[in-house]
Amino acid sequence: MTAAAGRATRALPALFALLTAVHLGALLADATTVVHLTKPALMPALAAWALVRGGPWPLPAALVCGCGGDVLLQIGGETAFLAGMGCFAAGHLCYLALFTRTGRGVLLTRTGRGVLLTRDGWPRTAPWVAAGYGAAWLGTVALLWPGLEADLRLPVAGYSLLLTVMALAALGAGPRTGLGGALFMLSDTLIAAGLADWPRPPVPQFWIMATYIAAQWLLMAGATREAAPRPGPEPALVRT
Repeated sequence: MTAAAGRATRALPALFALLTAVHLGALLADATTVVHLTKPALMPALAAWALVRGGPWPLPAALVCGCGGDVLLQIGGETAFLAGMGCFAAGHLCYLALFTRTGRGVLLTRTGRGVLLTRDGWPRTAPWVAAGYGAAWLGTVALLWPGLEADLRLPVAGYSLLLTVMALAALGAGPRTGLGGALFMLSDTLIAAGLADWPRPPVPQFWIMATYIAAQWLLMAGATREAAPRPGPEPALVRT
């Protein structure tokens, strides 16, 4: 590692932590200008950190898509909201590309902690877990449906289905990414609850952003941890 790379490795986590603290503090203090200035900087800082940690290309791409969604949601209005949702959907597709593999077999890492693949290349999770995620999606959509504007119902349902699939794939990739996917679902559920005029906690934007930032960090940290080289023999691809 070069000296410049070493400095970046130390500086980028500090920058991301500082931006997060300032942004969340500004939400609590209702400092709108600071909120608007810091929000678009969060995901680029995390994407740069992911690159320094050696993350594969879908990871920074997903975070850049998240930045686009953040900016569009700040603009406000239905058109910007739908465009922002499209950016986040593109990010979820990047995460799916990251957390899934093509081909048949089981990828065995040096420590046995790698992603276990089914015959069609998808991360392996217990059927009851997949059923639980599906029930959570269906129940949430059913409850939100009457309170949503008519032209938002299908886009929200489709987006939330993609988010659920991503979260399930993240769970199959490891506990850290799995928690990140679950927190992403929680954050977006809080947004949808606002669209449907459901009761929400005080300062809802704080909780939306706190869970969202934690989700993206966990997805990044989990993905780069799995990608990091470990001592020992090379991994083997076992064909079944």
